Formats: sequence, structure tokens, C-alpha cells
Amino acid sequence: MPDQLRDRRILVVDDDVTVSEVVCSYLRSAGFIVESVADGLSAVETAARIRPDLVVLDRMLPGIDGVEVCRRIRAERAVPVIMLTALREEEDRIDGLEAGADDYLAKPFSPRELVLRVQSVLRRSLPEFSPESILDVGDFRLDVSSRQLALRGQPIALTIREFDLIAFLLKHPHQVFGREELLRAVWGWEFGDLSTVTVHVRRLREKIEVDAAHPTVICTVWGVGYRFDSAPAVSR
Repeated sequence: MPDQLRDRRILVVDDDVTVSEVVCSYLRSAGFIVESVADGLSAVETAARIRPDLVVLDRMLPGIDGVEVCRRIRAERAVPVIMLTALREEEDRIDGLEAGADDYLAKPFSPRELVLRVQSVLRRSLPEFSPESILDVGDFRLDVSSRQLALRGQPIALTIREFDLIAFLLKHPHQVFGREELLRAVWGWEFGDLSTVTVHVRRLREKIEVDAAHPTVICTVWGVGYRFDSAPAVSR
């Protein structure tokens, strides 16, 4: 593990004792500092207290469910969230992504895969240093080193995956990318749920478009994919 990731603090939220113990054990073996809780209310309170670097969050929890926990945690700060779900329906996975989760795994899953996902998400949260760390495209300014996006000078709050997606599109303006291509380029997945891309595009549009229902920045090319065109036509 890169030194920058060692000793990062992970909060594991799962009411299944066996799953929680296995996940915590693998994460600790990988060099993380891990704390665990078993219900939604405790998750919100603990996240506020320890300010974890990442949250591994079960969707089905007693009290407050994982989707609401994710919303509450993300409302306080931009902590990365990986959601665990035993539900197979696409709508259930989308709920977690809509709430702000950066990634998800369906149960049953490999603990080793979870560790790799945690490392991948955390690695993407690290600052990047590059001669071309500042990118100006239309009314957008992308700062790669600080992982910040501004629209007409106003900062836009983004999740890790949202930032990665808009950064990729800004670096390739006027090019069309299918969802499969974006899944590989942004998420690093050779295969996966294409609705993951759809949800993140929708969330980005809600944050950067003048009218998300009629987008002019991230445009849909029907039957092909998405294309970054320009800044919004009028100011907010």
C-alpha cells in the first residue's frame, strides 16, 4: 500500500456481525485504522466524531437505512462512501449512488475486492501534481492538484467520482464517450452496472447546468453516449 494511504481511518457500518468482523479484519491487515458500528444513528454520530477518510456502509440498517445515512454524512463533509448492498434490483443500487455514494459492492463480495475498492477510491482522493494542474474550459476552472472545480469562480461541491468524471470530460471536450468507455476510463472497471455512469451524469448536471432537464454542458448523443460541449448558456 502507498504510504499516503497507510493509517487512513475507515468507518465500517454493518449490522451483520460476521460481515463486519471480516471486513474490519481485512482492512486492518491492509494498514487502515478501522472503527465499526452496527446501526444508522451510530454511523452518523461516529462519522461526525472521528471524521473518517472513508465509510464502508451497508444499505440495510436498523433505524436509519444506509441511503439516509449516506445523505446525512455527505451533507456534513465530502467523505468517500462505498455502499454494500444485498439487494439486486437496479433501483436499489441507484438509490445509493443518488445519495452520494462513490462506489458499491453487492453481497456476497470478496473482502479482498473491497480492500482494492477502498484503496482505489482513497487513491483518487489524493492530490495530483502536474504541470497542467489547472485547466480552464469555458466558464469552468479545474484544479487537479486540489481536486476542485469552479464555475464562474464559484466552487462546485463534488464527490470523488463526480470530480473524476467531469475532469475526464473537460480534458476531452467535444468528444463522445459511451457509458462503457466512461466506466473503464473513470471507474477503472472493465465491466459493471452502466447505470452507475447514468446516475453520476445526472448528478453532475444538477450541479453545473442551468436547466438539468435540458442540458447544454454534458450533452446526450442518443444511441452513443455523452459529450462535454460548453459552459451553461446563461448565468444562474
